[in-house]
Amino acid sequence: MQGKCIVSVASGSKHCLALSARSEVYSWGDGTYGALGHANGSTQAGPRRIESLERVESISAGMWSSAAVDNRGRLFTWGRGISPLGLNIPSALGYELDPETECQLTPKRVDALLEDRVVGVALGPSFTLAVTDAGAVFSFGHSNVGALGHGPLRGEVLPRRIQSLAQTGRRFVAVAAGWDHALALTEEGHVYGWGDGTANGHGQDKRAPQRVTALAGQRVMLVYAQQDSACVVAENGELYTWGGGYLNSFQLDHGVAALQQTPKRVEALHRVKVVAAAFGYRHTLVADEDGVVWGLGERTVLGLGDADASPGGIVVQPTRFPNLRARTPR
Repeated sequence: MQGKCIVSVASGSKHCLALSARSEVYSWGDGTYGALGHANGSTQAGPRRIESLERVESISAGMWSSAAVDNRGRLFTWGRGISPLGLNIPSALGYELDPETECQLTPKRVDALLEDRVVGVALGPSFTLAVTDAGAVFSFGHSNVGALGHGPLRGEVLPRRIQSLAQTGRRFVAVAAGWDHALALTEEGHVYGWGDGTANGHGQDKRAPQRVTALAGQRVMLVYAQQDSACVVAENGELYTWGGGYLNSFQLDHGVAALQQTPKRVEALHRVKVVAAAFGYRHTLVADEDGVVWGLGERTVLGLGDADASPGGIVVQPTRFPNLRARTPR
């Protein structure tokens, strides 16, 4: 990637995507299920451009699938749209899959959304969320624990608008997808959550979206979801995390190894104005308005430079990266 200006990256279970300033998409990693977007389905040890994609504005990566949105608001998906466990569940790619391969090796346009201009997409392991410039939220795929937000636990092969969000009269601007839970953010900064109660922000399963009341006093700017955890960044720079988390919830940074089912402010960062975060399965990264970066969670995943650390070492307090600066929004 030397000489290329990269503006966005996304990572799945075993693959990565990168978006350049020239709107080109590169992929590398495990290509077994077609998540890299190359016709031969091969594994790539290094970045390779996905030739069929042009003028891309945003990218997203799920466990075994990928997505991209171009400058015309068209959504493209590829990879394995269903669980590789042999479960008979709908595709999370937004169209019918070949029943023999159950994969889409190259990016394919989601024609069911051609009348809408997509501005954001989030991929769960077996379901997908899309938000349009009109503020509508669509979901499709598997609906385990109500992850699609339609009420009944019925899967959707094609994108379907979440009516309970439409009935709020709010315009939604961002979505986030975890393992079996989802979040949606309004332009006023309200957060709605649904699906698995471990991490939807309500503390109990919700088959239809409801506003997360624990965040009612905050104007939220960013939402993130990962596996069985979630976090948000408020306008005042406060970071809130909740969920089950990996390794007894240490990446949530609340000082205890316990489940936190509703949003809780990260007190260790109360003097830091957080403007961006990256929320992983085993670790969390945050950046402040000056680009200073902190990390916590599993030490070997964080890469804090401690070569003598034990493989299972845990960083339980936000630790500053001494030689790293992030480019952050102003």
